Amino acid sequence: MKIAFVLYDRLTYLNFFGFYDVITRLRDLGIDENLRWKTCALKDEIKDDKGLRILPDVVGESLDGYDLVFIPGGIGARTLQYDDIFLSWIKSARNARCKVSVCTGALLFGAARLIKDKRATTSKNNLDLLGPYCKEVVSQRVVEDGDFISATGVSASLDLGLYVVEKFYGKKAKEDIANMMEYPLR
Repeated sequence: MKIAFVLYDRLTYLNFFGFYDVITRLRDLGIDENLRWKTCALKDEIKDDKGLRILPDVVGESLDGYDLVFIPGGIGARTLQYDDIFLSWIKSARNARCKVSVCTGALLFGAARLIKDKRATTSKNNLDLLGPYCKEVVSQRVVEDGDFISATGVSASLDLGLYVVEKFYGKKAKEDIANMMEYPLR
């Protein structure tokens, strides 16, 4: 599987890293030795919402050709949902087998018009912002609708990662990763 982790200024680091940590353990445990990923952005340096600097692997490359595209949430999503250049870039993910978001990352898939016919969720304080972008807003920790999977707020990034692991690699892979992380399954 080939994964794109989308990065942007003022993302919430745990939104990104919780999912990233779970997913990349697939290779650590030998579950998917062919797993490949890139952190992707439109700038050569990203700063999260606390000022932590992150250097993406690739800058400005199309998101076409990835099996899974993940967008984390963060306060930066609120302005990027109106940024035509950023949204055009996100639209290049339209052919990904699976599009995944946590928190306000769903707003970016929505503003790019990639989830207009999907059920979706985001953090409880942003549910009203998601409404115009999707078929139905669902107040549930993880929501899957076709090729789109979304999760609620910050801590849900770990649960989302484990959900995606189980979907593509099975229950045992999910349990093995949760055990390695000493994370209690819900």
